[in-house]
Parts: sequence; structure tokens; C-alpha cells
Amino acid sequence: MKKLLLLLALCVAALANFKGITPSQLQGEIDKNTVVIDIRTPPEWKELGIVPTSKTIMFFDEKGKYNVQAWLTEFSKHIKNKKQTFVLVCRSGNRTDVVGNFLSKKMGFENVLHLENGIKSWIKEKKEVIK
Repeated sequence: MKKLLLLLALCVAALANFKGITPSQLQGEIDKNTVVIDIRTPPEWKELGIVPTSKTIMFFDEKGKYNVQAWLTEFSKHIKNKKQTFVLVCRSGNRTDVVGNFLSKKMGFENVLHLENGIKSWIKEKKEVIK
């Protein structure tokens, strides 16, 4: 029984696709109309701006608290099914790593991308931000 459960867990993990992308790859996703979701806080959006076309849906508040159900309700307005590709953005890539793993491994989303090193990498490459 344990071997069967392990095999099942490995199969589910293999179906999930969570990977980091570069700013140039993100630009390609934007050009394909892939949904971009910025999970930072409102003060962070104001301070550094957002990637054009991003949907702003805060996951962790300034104190690190979160409400998964409320976030998923907003998220589901933009992501219609578990096969749809989308990109997560945060400040440095740490929060999107946590949220992306949760969405792919626990929730079963199959095409989860995140901007490696977050909005900082986007800005470093002198890409456009909206403030």
C-alpha cells in the first residue's frame, strides 16, 4: 500500500509543472497573453511598480498573514482551469516559490510559472513597469 501511495504521489508531482522563468521569457508569455499575477502587497506595487498586464492579487499581507480561500476566489477570476498557464510575480521570487509550489503540488495546477528573482530582475533588465 505504501508503494502504491508513493507511486501515486510521484505521478501527481510529475504532472505538475512549476518552473522559474527569466524576464525575457516573461515578456514572451505576456506577448502570448498569458495571465501574470503579482502577489505582492499594495505598498510594494506602489514602490516598484508592476509588470504591464499584471493582475494584482496580494497573497501575504505586510505581516505575513494570508487567506487562501479569499485569494483563490480572486485568482479564479483570471485562471479558469488547472491546465491554463500563468506566471506569478513577487519582489524577489521567494513568495512566488511558496505559492507556486502550493498551487502546482497541492492544488494540481499544471502550468505554473514564476519570475525568477521577482520584479527586481525585471527592473534590473530595464523592462517597463506601471506605477
